Amino acid sequence: METMIRKVDQEQVWKIRHEVMWFEKPFDYIKLEDDDLGIHFGLFKENTLISVISLFIDNEEAQFRKFATIQHEQGKGYGSILLESVLKEAKIHGVNRIWCNARQNKVDFYKRFGLRETNSSFIKEGKSYVIMEKNL
Repeated sequence: METMIRKVDQEQVWKIRHEVMWFEKPFDYIKLEDDDLGIHFGLFKENTLISVISLFIDNEEAQFRKFATIQHEQGKGYGSILLESVLKEAKIHGVNRIWCNARQNKVDFYKRFGLRETNSSFIKEGKSYVIMEKNL
């Protein structure tokens, strides 16, 4: 299966974000105020965009947000490939620390990439999150 990762426009990530993360909300709900400041990446499988992630760099720190893979392609390793690529990209940009707001049920996934749970957690729209981080 041929895959390719490349930078994409924010409009391209919105569709998958909405479909995967918050399909029950209005479309504009998945847009971030600072989306125009992010670097958006997409993983394409045979020219079809199937996984997206957005990277926001602030000096030597970065946050990745809105990481989503379309439902029928989850569990096949595509998200792992994309996340590995984004961690490398952050390092290229001189990032020392990367973090995310991880859904509680995805903590073990992020631990496989060396992220660790912090003591900060919160609930949004009935979903539990924990902030996870990694020093690069």
